[in-house]
Amino acid sequence: MTSVIGWDIGGAHVKAARAEDGRLVAVTQRACAPHMGLAHLEQPIRETLAELGSAARHRVTMTAELSDAFEDRARGVISVAAIVAREIGAGDILFYAGADGFVSRAALPEFAGSVASANWRASAELAAQHCAEALFVDIGSTTSDLIPIRNGCVSASGATDAERLASGELAYAGFSRGSPQAYASRAPIDGTWTPLVNEAFASMADVRRVLGDLPEGESGADLSPTADGRPKTIPASRARLARLIARDAAQLSDSQARALADYFARAQMRAIEDQIALLASRDAIAPDAPFIGAGVGRALVARLAQMTARPYQDFADFIPAPEDLRAAASDCAPAAALALLEEK
Repeated sequence: MTSVIGWDIGGAHVKAARAEDGRLVAVTQRACAPHMGLAHLEQPIRETLAELGSAARHRVTMTAELSDAFEDRARGVISVAAIVAREIGAGDILFYAGADGFVSRAALPEFAGSVASANWRASAELAAQHCAEALFVDIGSTTSDLIPIRNGCVSASGATDAERLASGELAYAGFSRGSPQAYASRAPIDGTWTPLVNEAFASMADVRRVLGDLPEGESGADLSPTADGRPKTIPASRARLARLIARDAAQLSDSQARALADYFARAQMRAIEDQIALLASRDAIAPDAPFIGAGVGRALVARLAQMTARPYQDFADFIPAPEDLRAAASDCAPAAALALLEEK
């Protein structure tokens, strides 16, 4: 039996998927925080390996090199790879270098720029095997990837994060992490526009929780701590959002709290819509192409497809796995893709 584990080593989560003979059998993710010390990356990798078990092959992509734990991204790639190699301890470990395919650890100094934050392309490549024309949209906890697929190939114009931000293919608009102030500088309250307090009082997870898009308590879509250390409940989320407008939760009615959360959610959606408009302006998306949704926020992709009268396809439909694993695999799309993609 051929076993392979795909790894997506991020700055906030370690995600991994195990495939046996081309079929996923396990998917898992854990919070990590390399900016707090590399032990906070090593431990989640160690725990993940203990959960999934040993495998003949390991295929690794990463975004953790962006952490300010490292002086620059190239050194981050080398450091993360060293941690991965030490913790996994297997002989057959290859690193995903985007369009350059898989490379060995020894080749990383030459391919560090290609390995850095290339996880988006692994997912898009798997999607392109199943859909010749599409816009692949992965809304994760922190960012959104928007990747055109044309003629069965990944048709991204950018490769680095800087290029992708400029081209509309990357947006720092995530389902649960990040601040509402990233998308708005004011909010409507009591019939007037109120400037927002520019402090880290709340996150998009609070917005999702108040709107019912995120359950109370810990979930795979929200593994990060709250801004104030208080519980992940609707009342606590309402209190955190109220602080953004310099108020207490008791000063907002139920309908006002929900309207405030809805305003922030719509502001974020407009930011993603603007990126899609930028892609459409260069004819990157076929007129009748579907949107393929992946990530913990893929329900938002389905809404975007409906708003633009396009078909919607879930990335989970492309995953050979038991039904109860497909949603988790779509949440961890790059790791799942690496476990399934053939080596170049």
